[in-house]
Amino acid sequence: MIFKYNVFVALVVVLSIWANIEGRSVSKFLTEETVGTKWAVLVAGSNGWFNYRHQADVCHAYQILKKGGLKDENIIVFMYDDIANNTMNPRPGVIINNPHGQDVYKGVPKDYVGEDVNAENFFNVILANKSGITGGSGKVLNSGPNDHIFIYYTDHGGPGIISMPTGLVYANDLINVLKKKHASGTYSKLVFYLEACESGSMFDGLLPEGLNIYVTTASNPNESSWGTYCQMGAGGPCLVECPPPEFKGVCLGDLYSVAWMEDSEAEDRQTETLNDQYNTVANRTAANLTYGSHVMQYGDTVLSVDVLFQYMGAASVNHSHVSMNSESSSQNVDQRDVELFYLTSKYQDAPEGSDEHFETGVKLIKTIAERSKVDNSVKHIGDLLFGVEKGSEVLQHVRPAGQPLVDNRDCLKSYIETFEVHCGKLSSYGKKHIRGIANICNAGIESEQMASATAQACSS
Repeated sequence: MIFKYNVFVALVVVLSIWANIEGRSVSKFLTEETVGTKWAVLVAGSNGWFNYRHQADVCHAYQILKKGGLKDENIIVFMYDDIANNTMNPRPGVIINNPHGQDVYKGVPKDYVGEDVNAENFFNVILANKSGITGGSGKVLNSGPNDHIFIYYTDHGGPGIISMPTGLVYANDLINVLKKKHASGTYSKLVFYLEACESGSMFDGLLPEGLNIYVTTASNPNESSWGTYCQMGAGGPCLVECPPPEFKGVCLGDLYSVAWMEDSEAEDRQTETLNDQYNTVANRTAANLTYGSHVMQYGDTVLSVDVLFQYMGAASVNHSHVSMNSESSSQNVDQRDVELFYLTSKYQDAPEGSDEHFETGVKLIKTIAERSKVDNSVKHIGDLLFGVEKGSEVLQHVRPAGQPLVDNRDCLKSYIETFEVHCGKLSSYGKKHIRGIANICNAGIESEQMASATAQACSS
């Protein structure tokens, strides 16, 4: 026993000498050497100018990881890439993610762009299934059993789904992919950060413990997430932390996303833990009387004691251009209202009597009308299926925490398709009604009844 103790002491001494030669502490040495390769998958799942913030978020995340020491060969980026060189961009070739205007676009790998940003490629990248990839760079998450993985996804969402430029990522499909990745034995630990409305519904009641996966989401299963650093046209209410005036109607970032990224830049990632960051981000994003959401944790929360360095690498602490106040002083906008915010700002800023003023006004009226139409259509479907007195109650029912959104995932997919055939494609606003469609499934409504009700509701 004494011999074993002396051997242990001698080993610690040797490690200490070695670490000191390298100018590092024993704790830092052990942290560095026990982590394999760090991998990252970064996804912006939207397109279009008024969704500027999602690609800005992903580009900023790339810069943080790159400065932290991750190699391009280990960072996989999904983004439509229609923002930097968009004709609407007042700074061609540049994307910014905060009001101080530092370019985050330069150097970002374009692994999957345009139509190659889709659910199938995303899943095949995670599973390192190169033969299943269509288009893009072909880069996949070719991780090993000692490696750490960081996945960051930012986009629109709805109950049980997150969006892609075309199609949807369903919660059950994502969970199954993560389970397969775990079963393959090709990672040690995985951290997943998700920014989207109702993002908690992607994991609540679905992600089991024991997969060595730690998740935080921008919102709980029942609420929107928020855009931030938003610039209202025509002298809007933004007083501090305002975007440059040329970015009228645009949100430069998302509240949860800029919170974790600015914290990662402001703090020492070799000492700050995932739990420290969760608390900081939850504080800044917290719901109040005018804006905000409840940041959530899922999966193996025991991993939250890990330091950020293990997933994001380390970089010199940067206290410049960082706004870490617990309450954002910027203009914040519900993600579901960002398109309205953009059109309203553009309309107010256009010269009265100009073509732009008229055309934007027409688009604004059309967008409001479409929102009203989908609300009325869903309500009508509920009335037809459950009666006028109970329809709204059934559709709006929220299950208790820890219970998945829907019992039959195939039913949800099928009924969303049925709805879109008869009532049109669900917009980022309309996706909030997926909860109602899930509740129709949970109530046991047959497919023929659903088809009849949607056809009747949306033909009138």
